[in-house]
Amino acid sequence: MTHEESRARPLRRALTLAALLALTPLTACSAGSLGSSGGSSDGATEITWLTGSDETAQANARAVVDAFQAAHPDIKVTIEGRPAGTEGDNLIKTRLQTGSMNDVFDYNSGSLFQQIAPNRNLVPISDEPYVDSLDDTFKEQVTSDGAEYGVPYGTAFGGGVMYNRDVYSRLGLQVPTTWAQFVSNAEAIKAAGVAPVIQTYGETWTSQLFVLGDFHNVAAEKPNWAADYTANKAKYANDPVAIRGFEHLQEVHDKGLENASYASDELADGMRQLAAGEGAMYPILSNQILTLTTAAPEAAQSVGFFALPGDDAATNGLTAWYPNAVYIPKTTEGDELEASKELLSFIASPDGCDALSQASPPTGPYLVDGCELPSDVPQVTKDVQAYFDDEKQSPALEFLSPVKGPNLEQLTVEVGSGIRSAADAAAVYDQDVQKQAQQLGLDGW
Repeated sequence: MTHEESRARPLRRALTLAALLALTPLTACSAGSLGSSGGSSDGATEITWLTGSDETAQANARAVVDAFQAAHPDIKVTIEGRPAGTEGDNLIKTRLQTGSMNDVFDYNSGSLFQQIAPNRNLVPISDEPYVDSLDDTFKEQVTSDGAEYGVPYGTAFGGGVMYNRDVYSRLGLQVPTTWAQFVSNAEAIKAAGVAPVIQTYGETWTSQLFVLGDFHNVAAEKPNWAADYTANKAKYANDPVAIRGFEHLQEVHDKGLENASYASDELADGMRQLAAGEGAMYPILSNQILTLTTAAPEAAQSVGFFALPGDDAATNGLTAWYPNAVYIPKTTEGDELEASKELLSFIASPDGCDALSQASPPTGPYLVDGCELPSDVPQVTKDVQAYFDDEKQSPALEFLSPVKGPNLEQLTVEVGSGIRSAADAAAVYDQDVQKQAQQLGLDGW
């Protein structure tokens, strides 16, 4: 899953150094070269920012830069775009390794952040005053050896269930806080002639939510599970807690609780069914709210969100995905370093959050003190915010461990389609994970 998908997917292929360095920069301002730009003819300090090249990424960065430059006319920021997915990931690592990185860049937080050797490659910001305003759970995602290195860029989001509030209200249902309640709700919805659980295996990544979104429940029972998993001391197949996500997926299929067209439906199809009340619950990432409101603008308030429940209502909470962060490489020096620190300070401020909100509707909470969501955000966003406000959330596994096999989405499709059992899929996935962990050179594998 990029920020939805890409940060959870392992690297699939490597580009050669020559090919990476030959990529043409996509700039949103007048020409930019790699690394520090130095001063301009009008005396302003110029810096470059490497971010995504897609339309949304460029619009978000442009909104931040416009607001920043209005407040800092002595600094000019050139935006450069990078490819998505594996190519962009390899480009960042290559530029860091060759000392040719831009003055600032945004990249993953969490376990993938550790893979870019922050102590060696990045400027620590622990002593900057704005670090105190960052959410503590986010700071854990950009900390290495006790030093913080990045500020959040965008909002957090959750892995759970979007649900049709009108269907729930009509049937007198309450948001479930245990798996037993979830199944009971689903059976009541089915009896009313509505598809209880929407699945969209036409886009295979969406099949993973019952497993990935259940990790808060795993961590609640076994706080050290992620560390043990990374050290090859914990497995899905032989752990009755960790395997539950696979088992829940199988149960939904075995009880006929999914939509009839689950095998071919894609994300947009699922959102249309949810908005129309043809389906009641859709396990998905909350940041996909934009797909929902594009398909059905009126659903912004008629669709809500809840965390995937486990066995214990007392520990019910959200599996959270954190935003990317903006970092400064150690190759940024002098006036460019000071200008880059000013940019990070602005991003980690209410003004920076407001600029992002104007560029695109927030899909979850900002993780900076003083940043408020606009009053007209979708109900899904409000519901995700509530889990953060109540401190009932914890990081998804991918923020705690770099271990994720490439075939999870194929296995979850098979389980959800009745092709493979939960136990068999978990065992195969453990084998899949071992290959990937060995490729990463992790200890204990």
